[in-house]
Amino acid sequence: MSMARKALMVLPALFSVAAVAADYPDRPVRLVVPFPPGGGTDYLARTVGQKLGERLGQQFVIDNRPGGGGIAATEMIARANADGYTLLLSFNGQLAASPHLEKVTYDAARDFAAVSMIGASYHMLVAHPSLAVKNVRQLIDLAQAKSGAFNFASSGLGTNPHLVGEMFKLAAKIDMVHVPYKGTGPAAVAVLAGESQLMFSNLTAVLQPVRTSRLTGLAVTRPRRSPLAPDVPTMNESGVVGLEVESWFVLLAPAATPRAVTAKLNAEVARIAATPDYRALLEKNGFDVLTSKPEAFPPFVRAEYEKWGRIIRAAGIRSQ
Repeated sequence: MSMARKALMVLPALFSVAAVAADYPDRPVRLVVPFPPGGGTDYLARTVGQKLGERLGQQFVIDNRPGGGGIAATEMIARANADGYTLLLSFNGQLAASPHLEKVTYDAARDFAAVSMIGASYHMLVAHPSLAVKNVRQLIDLAQAKSGAFNFASSGLGTNPHLVGEMFKLAAKIDMVHVPYKGTGPAAVAVLAGESQLMFSNLTAVLQPVRTSRLTGLAVTRPRRSPLAPDVPTMNESGVVGLEVESWFVLLAPAATPRAVTAKLNAEVARIAATPDYRALLEKNGFDVLTSKPEAFPPFVRAEYEKWGRIIRAAGIRSQ
């Protein structure tokens, strides 16, 4: 077959891809959140979904699919139709940590096409007032005196709140019992009710209870204090040096999604991220705004997988 004929065969396919991108989206897009409403992942999804819907003229429908620390929803999206109409808002726990703890059927670098990074957040250690501790030092002293007597809640096995809690146990030389819940919202409710005494949480879920003294904010895992909670010290200030841990969040599509579609979404996310109102929405809820190019994601997530694997092995974390 001549080169000219081959070129003619390729042209319709190229025009078809371009047409798909030009028309996309022509119906509502499902944006899956692997946790219940009320947590940081859900907030980010609803915020960026609303903005994308406004720019692209189609509704981005939030579909909350909690369970298994986000693994079930992540596996579902890896197998979903790769047409750009099913997306996932994921984070480092599901993609880089959970595969070290659970048998999963997905590979983050292989099975997903990244749209863009969306944001990053740090954590606050909060305690139920019944513990009667005002700072991290008092908590450590109490936990050492009553080894294993306290529970700490998390949004699920292998999620960042779980991993940070285990890292804190290791650094402080204390023992606490991990209690996983199906998302940040249910975990925060459990701590508010005194069902669990402690939790590492994103600011979105616990800022108001801390401000109203329904929970006690003990420390944040930021390098510097949060402007949203300036009275809460950092872990470094509290004597637990080096416990600076962030969660990052990324918008994903199934791996075979047309590159033109993910590129279009990426460009829209970048435009949204540059607007002052969007940045203000995220920052007032404790998130740093992030964006990235799709091609940067595979090497990044591979490096994160190796990093969290080292942490999990050092802390002796195992599947429950």
